[in-house]
Amino acid sequence: MATARLDMRLSPDIKAKAEKASALLGVRSLTEYIVKLIDENSTKVIQQYESMTVENDIFDNFIQICERMHAPNKKLTEAAAFTKKQGIK
Repeated sequence: MATARLDMRLSPDIKAKAEKASALLGVRSLTEYIVKLIDENSTKVIQQYESMTVENDIFDNFIQICERMHAPNKKLTEAAAFTKKQGIK
């Protein structure tokens, strides 16, 4: 059950359009419609900023280089510690 609240003000035109859209989609309430939009959009934005897609040849080259590497050097160890400290996954 949702317990967090979000207070927002919007123009009458935007509210009317949102109400019409929610009705056309058969959503029970304007709140439910807005929550659905926020959830879907937030997921997309987070995914966009927290993931990376690379071409197969670039990935294969990266793996080959990783397999040739020995123990991490000081700079790599520092970079790993920094990303961990920043909460980067």
